[in-house]
Amino acid sequence: MTTPVDADHFRLAMGRFATGVTVLTTFAGGHDHAMTANAVTSVSMEPLLVLACVEVDARFHDAIADSGVWGVSILGADQRPTAEWLSTQGRPLHGQLDRVAHHRGPGTGVALLDGALATLELRTTDMHRAGDHSIVVGEVVSLSSNDHPADALVYYRSRYQPLR
Repeated sequence: MTTPVDADHFRLAMGRFATGVTVLTTFAGGHDHAMTANAVTSVSMEPLLVLACVEVDARFHDAIADSGVWGVSILGADQRPTAEWLSTQGRPLHGQLDRVAHHRGPGTGVALLDGALATLELRTTDMHRAGDHSIVVGEVVSLSSNDHPADALVYYRSRYQPLR
């Protein structure tokens, strides 16, 4: 069925594309910044590059642009409450990671979530404006993966769901 091309129909169509769920983190202005993101993907094997799409109006956008380094924590199904908390608009900046178990990455010092299926630390190589978002490209400077991964958390049809 073909429908008119508008934002609502676009959101509905793209909601049919299941994606993994991550938390992006950075440190800028003396504070940790974090956001839930599903627009994250690998770009290149040589060099190792990853991209994330960040809304230009989000406070995370300025923070990642200022810091030049960021982390990606790939979430397991049991981390759904964290994904929901860090996708809540208007949450306080100060202490937003107080309720989230995390540690500092060895390569950049950004916060990485404990219990994540995998974590990556990146140094920004490029930012490209694309509509109301920026595509942030980063080179991987460190990574780790869980030896005993749990079920993955995915985002499908506007809901967080476990992938078994």
